[in-house]
Formats: sequence, structure tokens, C-alpha cells
Amino acid sequence: MPSEPRREMISWEELDKLMDHLVPQFRREFTAMVMITRGGIIPGGMLAEAMDITHILTAAVDFPAQSQTDKSKLMAWPEFIQFPTDDKLRGRPTLIVDDVWGSGRTITAVKNRVSAAGGFPETCVLHFNPYRNLFGGGHPDYYAAVTDAFIVYPWEVDRGTDQVLLGEI
Repeated sequence: MPSEPRREMISWEELDKLMDHLVPQFRREFTAMVMITRGGIIPGGMLAEAMDITHILTAAVDFPAQSQTDKSKLMAWPEFIQFPTDDKLRGRPTLIVDDVWGSGRTITAVKNRVSAAGGFPETCVLHFNPYRNLFGGGHPDYYAAVTDAFIVYPWEVDRGTDQVLLGEI
């Protein structure tokens, strides 16, 4: 039986350091950004602010659920639940942002669709996991860190009322 992947929790302070490492990497000016929901929304917002990108769009992609025993669904076509119209992307250098590149399926599907719309896409994630990558030597154009862990970002932490200590606010 395969063991559970190592989990790593990222703090807001560590997130700031990842951003500080990521921003200087960009080789071009982007006139549009596509944030992949949900993971790309917070890092995308932070990057848009840091890079003064104002043409911000979202993409929501779904793949069929997969079980550990049914690897055939890894090759399934994505369902685009939400995607910008072609005219919003055509001719624009577009930064595609997600939190992590695990298998790479979602961000690659979005990149291909932006390209088909006439945009000039480049991909960006906080963490790249080359050990789960389904695209051989493929990798994000920009990434802040390489990992083999399951990353838990600060916005994913359970924030229910039972988690709040009133004396520490």
C-alpha cells in the first residue's frame, strides 16, 4: 500500500518569501492574467498587484474523479466550467497562475486553450512537483519552489469558529 504523501503547511510569511523569489523571474511584461480557480486566486491577486496587471480573468477546470486503481481517467478531457472568451485573450501575453503544478493537467489544459484563443501564455505556480508531473520534461515557465510534498497553503487552513482563539485576536 503506498504511503501518504508528506504534508507541508505554508505560512503567510513563507508565502511572502515565495513571492519575493517568483517576481524577479519574469522575462516579459504581461497584459493579461488567467487565475485558475480556486488555487490560483490568492497568488494571482498578489502577483497582479506586484506586477500591475489589471486585465485579470479566471478559468475553472474539472477533470473526472479518479481512484487509485483507475489510472485511465488521468487521460480524460477537461471540462471547462468557466473560461474567458477568445477576444479577451487574443494577442495578449498572458500569465496563467495556479498554486501548484502536480500532474500538470489543469494548467496545461488552460495554457493550450489560451494559445488556441490567440493569446501568448506562460505558466506560473508557487510549487512545482516534478514527481507527479504527467508531462515528462514539461514544467511551469515560472515557479518559486520544487517539492515532493502535499502543500497546505494558509488560505486552505480550517478557519471555522472553533479554530479562533478570541484572546489572540
